[in-house]
Amino acid sequence: MSDDLKAEIERLKAENENLKNKKGAKGTLSMKVSEKGALSVYGMGRFPVTLYKEQWLKLLGIAEDIKAFIKENDDKLKTKE
Repeated sequence: MSDDLKAEIERLKAENENLKNKKGAKGTLSMKVSEKGALSVYGMGRFPVTLYKEQWLKLLGIAEDIKAFIKENDDKLKTKE
C-alpha cells in the first residue's frame, strides 16, 4: 500500500471519528464540502448524502415534484421510526 493511500485512509478514519463524536441535537443536519467539491449533508441517516452542486440544484429544482410524488405514494413509502 502506498504512503499516499495510507495517509488518505488515516485522514478518513480521523474524519469519521470526529463526525461520530459530534454531539448535535437529534435531527440536526450539518454540511461539509469535500476536497473534490461535493456537498455532503450529515444527520439524515447512517451515511451522509453526498452530491455535486449541479445534482443538488437539479434536485432543488424539482422539489415540488418530489413532494407531490411522496404524497401520491405515501402508502407505499415506509416511515422509519
